[in-house]
Amino acid sequence: MPTRLLILAALACGVGSAVVRAVPAPIQPPPAEQPPSLEEIAGRVEELAGKLGLEVSFFQSNAEGDLVDAIQKAAGSCNALILNPAAYTHTSVALRDALAAVELPAVEVHLSNIYAREEFRQTSMTAPLCRGVITGLGAEGYLLALRAVASLLNE
Repeated sequence: MPTRLLILAALACGVGSAVVRAVPAPIQPPPAEQPPSLEEIAGRVEELAGKLGLEVSFFQSNAEGDLVDAIQKAAGSCNALILNPAAYTHTSVALRDALAAVELPAVEVHLSNIYAREEFRQTSMTAPLCRGVITGLGAEGYLLALRAVASLLNE
């Protein structure tokens, strides 16, 4: 059976959305160029996954319940998770509980540096249940997370 990963994204990973650009300039300057689309990120991730011998699938939703359902379904079909809970990072006990229930290794990814943003965004409900968190490195964070998961699965 191939090693399968599920990559979850809330609010389109913040890519091109108001979630990333709504932050005032003193906290986080706007990007100099348009960030990559979710499809572009997925293409780069799939390319690297192939090189690492991993099979990935993607799920994106703005609905918290849909993300919880996807995490629960991953328990029977995936070896690990990479997730970007976006705004749910700071509020979702449901996502936290779903991660705890499935007991899959997970890496949390954020395109922006949540620690350079408003104080309320600097707390993650889901991070304590993840093996690691990658924040502030843009789309590259997904590739780093993929490499980290590949390493974790080979331990």
